Amino acid sequence: MNLSAAEQRILDGEEGEGARKALELVIALGKIYGAEDLVPITSAHLSGVSYKTIGDGGITYLEHVSKESRVRVPSTLNPSGMDSVRWREMGVSEEFAAKQLHIIGLYGSMGVETSCSCTPYLAGNIPNKGDHVAWAESSALSMVNSMVGARTNREGGPGALAAAIVGRTANYGLHLTVNRAPTVVIEAEIDDDLFSHSLLGQAVGSRIGNGIPYFRGIQPDWEEAKIMAAAMAASGAVAMFHVEDHTPEASEHSIEGLEVIRLTNDDLRDAQESLSTVDDVELIAFGCPHLSRREVKEMATYLKDKEKRTDVPIWFCTSREVRDSLPAEVAILERFGTVLADTCMVVTPVEGMYSRTASDSAKACNYLPTLCSQKVHCDSFQRLMEVVL
Repeated sequence: MNLSAAEQRILDGEEGEGARKALELVIALGKIYGAEDLVPITSAHLSGVSYKTIGDGGITYLEHVSKESRVRVPSTLNPSGMDSVRWREMGVSEEFAAKQLHIIGLYGSMGVETSCSCTPYLAGNIPNKGDHVAWAESSALSMVNSMVGARTNREGGPGALAAAIVGRTANYGLHLTVNRAPTVVIEAEIDDDLFSHSLLGQAVGSRIGNGIPYFRGIQPDWEEAKIMAAAMAASGAVAMFHVEDHTPEASEHSIEGLEVIRLTNDDLRDAQESLSTVDDVELIAFGCPHLSRREVKEMATYLKDKEKRTDVPIWFCTSREVRDSLPAEVAILERFGTVLADTCMVVTPVEGMYSRTASDSAKACNYLPTLCSQKVHCDSFQRLMEVVL
């Protein structure tokens, strides 16, 4: 591994034991993947936040790291296992809540922004095209690779934290231009709505695994792109995509000779059927990834003159910034359910409260059975709301 003089000083322990250990981890990961050197990063986004997913062992690790380390670049946190304020309304236990708040506090003590969202690019953590970053949330890193043109691999939680502490990551994978070229062309003839893009992501991810798709026939906005990216990362391992005449690097790579896959609404219906395992549900959950301002506004407009007629609970998951900035719209949604911040249905201890959950997110419907022991129903926002209206 070729190190700069500044990096060698860190490795020699001249900038503290915490930085030395973090750099050792970054270098070890780089050697595994054949990196020849390191690159400076401008930001990090960290997973490993929910107590449900990291447990007591994760707390012990963070307690140790936080005693001797602080992050060097702007760093944000992924969703935690509960709303930091409204956790009692969710049915979360006192013990879980105490440990979850402790985890968030440990990250905060290292200088990490603790707003806890899977859409940090909608709340200030916005890289520039060409920036190297270390992001760990699968849909978020796909968005910055694809829609922004920043560069990150699919980081794990400890690796992203180590990169944030030293301000560097290993230079391999999607940090290299040669590895950012499309591997397959997707010609999509689908409806131009949010749910169709979620199902498109499900269909594509399940077919191409960790490939890089080049889309024709769609022009997704940020909301459609984020739910599509989330589904591709969950059903496969897609960390980057291109959209013809739309994403910043689409024109920089040749697609000549690539396999072409054509997908229509029939393929989307197959994807939806593959996800749904139950019709009657105990919980309806939206916001995976977190709802944007536009989505909250559109939901509120749809529900403004309607009344809820059943007692099925509904979770609207969003970021703290969005919830705080739209009080009128949030008040409308609160007539139908609970607007939660800091969390989402996938990383909560939902299995202790419900066993059958519905969502319009293909990502959620992939993870709910495995991470939360849920039977799921996958459908659009409007059709799911018909259950309670």
